[in-house]
Amino acid sequence: MFNASQMILTPLLMRLLFLLQFATFTSCAHSTNASKKNVLFIIVDDLRPSLGCYDDLLAVTPNIDRLAKKSALFQRTYAQQALCAPSRNSMLTSRRPDTTHLYDFYSYWRRSVGNFTTIPQYFKDHGYETFSIGKVFHPGASSNFNDDFPLSWSNETFHPSTEQYMNDAVCFDKTTKKLQTNLVCPINVKSQPEHTLPDIQSIAEAKRLLNTISVNKAPAPYFIAIGLHKPHIPFRFPSKYLRYHSIDKFHKNDFIHVPYNLPTVAFNPYNDIRLRDDVQKLNISFPFGPMEKTFAYHIRQAYYTAVTYVDDLIGDLLKSVDFSNTIIALTSDHGYSLGEHAEWAKYTNFEIGVRVPLIIYSPAHPLSKMLKVNEFAELVDIFPTLVDLATLPGIKSCRKSHFKQSTCTEGKSLARYFSAGMPLNTSWAQFAISQYPRPGVFPTQLPDSDKPRLKYIKIMGYSLRTTDFRYTIWLKFDSKHFKRNWHKHYGEELYDHSIDGEENLNLANRKEYAAIKLQLKNLLRNKVDN
Repeated sequence: MFNASQMILTPLLMRLLFLLQFATFTSCAHSTNASKKNVLFIIVDDLRPSLGCYDDLLAVTPNIDRLAKKSALFQRTYAQQALCAPSRNSMLTSRRPDTTHLYDFYSYWRRSVGNFTTIPQYFKDHGYETFSIGKVFHPGASSNFNDDFPLSWSNETFHPSTEQYMNDAVCFDKTTKKLQTNLVCPINVKSQPEHTLPDIQSIAEAKRLLNTISVNKAPAPYFIAIGLHKPHIPFRFPSKYLRYHSIDKFHKNDFIHVPYNLPTVAFNPYNDIRLRDDVQKLNISFPFGPMEKTFAYHIRQAYYTAVTYVDDLIGDLLKSVDFSNTIIALTSDHGYSLGEHAEWAKYTNFEIGVRVPLIIYSPAHPLSKMLKVNEFAELVDIFPTLVDLATLPGIKSCRKSHFKQSTCTEGKSLARYFSAGMPLNTSWAQFAISQYPRPGVFPTQLPDSDKPRLKYIKIMGYSLRTTDFRYTIWLKFDSKHFKRNWHKHYGEELYDHSIDGEENLNLANRKEYAAIKLQLKNLLRNKVDN
């Protein structure tokens, strides 16, 4: 039998018990969080592997090279589509463009096809504080006009205030003595709006955030993604970096030609480049007219200079990183052509447009020297890789009948290269697949054949990269129902990398390659359809 005092004490005891349990839970959570590794994810816009650590002799990138020396460097990493928004959504959801149904800039996957979990969302759901700085998701409709906040991020994305001026007339032209919207745009930073540049602001914010976390000893681990704009056009960078890149070293012009026997559907006429004031003066004939030779040298110089500028900013950022407790991944959304195949942009299935750098540092797997990985990797692999390296619950592979489940991957974990005990899904390990849409078989400005909107897409080019070959087929595509027709194609490409690493000779119509072409086509179809 209870007495009155027991009845009064019972609620008090219950409250004390709850507080004791909460304190124990909080203590355990802090202990668990303290053992979790932080994550720094760096995405550099339009960066092909023009880095010293990738043996590019024109590059001046000492800071990224220094990071690579203690990291795994993936030599054969490929984007799923050479366009910003589709590539980023594919990478961040670990789903291919045919699953996200995004090939342009104008749809949001959660509304249009499925509520797919993103990399930062997964880390956020597992106790991480997630931050986005700069261009991580592509801004606009493809990320719901809010960079997928609050689902992916614990905090609203930091966008540099000077992003609004990126395409304004802020380049001083020596000929006209006026401000123009030039492609090549070395500048004095103090002369720019707000006396700074977007990437300078983003790095400053990232350093501020890292230092604040360090000082306050935040109980939760962090996942910070930072997206840098350069070397994306316009090539606007502090002119002081030109001293690292003499124009003389870019006097190579022998590869500026359209590959022999290239189907017209494969060519991109670099429409956005043509809109720049300094390019318009050249009066380049559309679509195949050659770039003026001297200006071509300056484009290359400007691209490599912009990369050195970004490298300097990354070096400054890494000074604030605790390498003993932080996983670092550095990559790009796609590559970029600097005259290869007579193209000056992305928008392609060529190697130069879809191959990207991928450098991953793991503090739990210290390396005495750079680990060069020659097996194929894809941007869809980053999600499961970071999850495994952070020792979070693993991500299951998507099954055809369960593609709309919120959390699964169409990639594979690359973590096994850090630890032999981790299994590898080898179904995609021996090759990589990319794709690109077109509105028609011939390059056009209206509709834009470089960046066609979904309603104009009539053709989809699928490309398979194996160790020795690249095979590409341009199929009839129903953009309303997202169906491809393997019985109707508008061109094929086949490049033998054992003799033609720059993909300048299309062998698709050579009889001696017919058996190889059929084998690659069947492999591509099997993987795309299944």
